[in-house]
Amino acid sequence: MINSRILTKAIQQLQDITGTVLTLYGKNGSRITRDTGTDEEDNSVRELIRSAADSMTIGSTTYLKVYDDDMPVYYLAAAGGQNPEITGRIAVSELQNLLSLSHERMDRNHFIQNVLLDNLLAPDIHSEAKKLKIREDVNRIVYLTETDEKDTDLALQTLKAMYAATGNEFLTIVDASHIAVVSEISGPEDAAKTAHTLSDMLNAEAMIQVRVAYGLPTNLLDHLSQSYKEAQLAIEVGRIFYPDLHVISYGKLGIGRLIFQLPHSLCELFLRETFDHDVFAELDEETLTTIRQFFDNNLNISETARQLYIHRNTLVYRIEKLQKTTGLDIRRFDEAMTFKIAMMVNNYLKNTQK
Repeated sequence: MINSRILTKAIQQLQDITGTVLTLYGKNGSRITRDTGTDEEDNSVRELIRSAADSMTIGSTTYLKVYDDDMPVYYLAAAGGQNPEITGRIAVSELQNLLSLSHERMDRNHFIQNVLLDNLLAPDIHSEAKKLKIREDVNRIVYLTETDEKDTDLALQTLKAMYAATGNEFLTIVDASHIAVVSEISGPEDAAKTAHTLSDMLNAEAMIQVRVAYGLPTNLLDHLSQSYKEAQLAIEVGRIFYPDLHVISYGKLGIGRLIFQLPHSLCELFLRETFDHDVFAELDEETLTTIRQFFDNNLNISETARQLYIHRNTLVYRIEKLQKTTGLDIRRFDEAMTFKIAMMVNNYLKNTQK
């Protein structure tokens, strides 16, 4: 069913234009537009619900049924203005058009879901797209949002409201924690901008912790499943190697993607060849934080010490202590690179081993 906020907005606009007071009711006769309606109208709507008639007029108020697939789903009371009956019928027509468009959008979203999940053959994709009037000559990209399961429904409603006025995006829930958004884009900068907009909207407006990943753009509908798989991979790689990032691009996964695709046996061999014992079991959180900060500052001792609020000599002491434990001096670029990769490999094994 269409979002009640969209129906309320349409009713309010018609009311402002015509001067007729419009009150919308649900199936059970409860008011949807809370700021209008009277007890007398409530009773009359319940009478209309029991009646086989499509409409009735009591006094100066006209009551009408709003149909969806030949079934009454809403009821409308129109009172006041120059011609409440005509205004009411216009409002009913507008609401029924909105319901029809909503069904069409649901059909289109269901089609896109099947495309993403590889449930359709290429010839079927093209014929169905033509029937649903979905253009095939535009660049599209797949965004994948990841939230806690408890926040998925709220995230979906927020995204629906965000894209309510457009017809170029498709939304579909792919599992309990992920929603796919298929959007038209004009270029790489547009792709990144949209991803950050999705993240900011869900974080700021809905107060939901979210990670947004996206694949590569394509102008072929039957290649959208590949963009979806790329977004899935970006979510997985980002969760392991870049936990602080809220937006992850498949095209910028870097060395994390390479490590993610290595077999565990090869990763374990690399760690055994690099260290003669499990050095990561001996490193406390303070040391690991120091190392990360040191790497983030391009091995700059002075800047790292300043950001950690410690004396320069204290940082040097920690680095030398690390060297005794690992055999690597991370002040040297090549040994720093070795340790950085080792940290990522260790993190990968820790997060993916069963």
